[in-house]
Amino acid sequence: MDQFNIPPSQPQSSPTLSQEKPGLFPQAPFTSPFPSPAPLSPFSAPPPVANNRPKNSKKILIGLAILVLLAGLALLIISLFFKKSLVKEPTTLNYWGLFEPASVFQQVIDDYEKTHPKIKINYTQEDLKYYQPRLISALGRGEGPDIFRIHQSWVPAVGDYLSLTLSSVYDQTNFEKDFYPSVKDSLKYKGQYVAIPLEFDGLALFYNEDLFKAVGLTPPKTWRELKKAACELTVKDEQGKIRTAGIALGTTSNVDHWPDILGLMMLQNGANLANPAFCTKEGEGGATPGGEVCLGKDSLVFYTFFTTDQACEGETVNPGSVWSSSLPASTYSFSTGSLAMYFGPSWRIFDIKAANPNLNFKVVPVPQLEGGNIAWSSYWVETVSKNSKYQKESWEFLKYLSSSEVLQKLYKTESNLRLFGEPYSRVELSSLLKDQPYVGSFIEQAPIAQNWYLSSNTNDDLINKQMIKYYEDAVNAVNNGGDPTSALSTASLGVIQVLKQYGLSK
Repeated sequence: MDQFNIPPSQPQSSPTLSQEKPGLFPQAPFTSPFPSPAPLSPFSAPPPVANNRPKNSKKILIGLAILVLLAGLALLIISLFFKKSLVKEPTTLNYWGLFEPASVFQQVIDDYEKTHPKIKINYTQEDLKYYQPRLISALGRGEGPDIFRIHQSWVPAVGDYLSLTLSSVYDQTNFEKDFYPSVKDSLKYKGQYVAIPLEFDGLALFYNEDLFKAVGLTPPKTWRELKKAACELTVKDEQGKIRTAGIALGTTSNVDHWPDILGLMMLQNGANLANPAFCTKEGEGGATPGGEVCLGKDSLVFYTFFTTDQACEGETVNPGSVWSSSLPASTYSFSTGSLAMYFGPSWRIFDIKAANPNLNFKVVPVPQLEGGNIAWSSYWVETVSKNSKYQKESWEFLKYLSSSEVLQKLYKTESNLRLFGEPYSRVELSSLLKDQPYVGSFIEQAPIAQNWYLSSNTNDDLINKQMIKYYEDAVNAVNNGGDPTSALSTASLGVIQVLKQYGLSK
């Protein structure tokens, strides 16, 4: 069958001229059947030439021109689109911060983008009040930022949302050399580091220098010295009410950062914060024969002791308590000059200075037990979401951000906005702040600082809030006359449940 259906060819008619080969037969001369035309006169006009051009030729030419123009335009559009598809758009890393405005980071971000033209950093400052639930909600939906800030104590609670690829840009050995030891205890998840600190903070002892000078005291270095100074510095009115308190300790309602303080006391005393009711028998902890050593109970009793009438027994002044639940909150009391000693983190200095710029106070390391050497850490760190498409790029930026050079730039920029910047997280920069009057004591304690899930003011509904509630119940029970052993036994049951919930129970 013919594929294209071509009609058969028609037979051609034979020519009228002879087709014989020349030279074989003589040929008759050829005579044209048409008469010859008459010769033209040199003066006659040539016959008119027939105009066979179509009448719409102009329209055809215009149409062809338009088609050519459209085809050229189409080719131009295609080439531009193809060229644009070959040019990769910059990778944008979304970064959620907390305490620093965008202006603090702008210069170091600009510097990074200049050397990394394919990377764009989009930094936004979030509100701590709403931060944790908003962050967890976004991460749970597979969304949220590439880079974000968390508290060091949040790692067990948010670990499943975190990228485990920090090791791809930061060697673990160098990481542990660069930053203070507390990172080892708090920034690992499933055996891998998951966050980088840009700062260090914790607890220090603030003291009113004018009040100390008035009675000829120097800041205490041990808890025994602190107790003695608190009794000497406490002033009461004629009715026995505290007018100037020696130290803010003993309660949960009006002692800011009380969970951190109690956690510090227990760590220094060797208590097991995961099971504070635990006691050792005679011979295991140096107890007297037939007795027990209950380090958690001892720490709890000592904390609440400062609100009792026996607080200053054995001292030469003030036979009663040095703090009361009826007093204003400790930060306010210290700011107004009615509290001699106060425990707080470095950022509380801004609050105190804002409330009373003329207050004459100094900051020193926390007191120790005789022979002890433990401080408290509580700081924020930067991490990367496992939802991010650009995990390696995010870690590379955080490594840059935590470098010595960039941290110094950030500190300088922050110091232009307030009294001082965030204390350095890197060990090699400690000498730069050791003589700073407010920050120096925090940096001095950084090498011996430890942390646990009793960090206050993190504004979360996670492990801190749950853990603090059980310890709060124990403190309140003792203050209401309850048995400390029983109070801690109840607390231990709750603590163990919380640890199990976050996969921390052994």
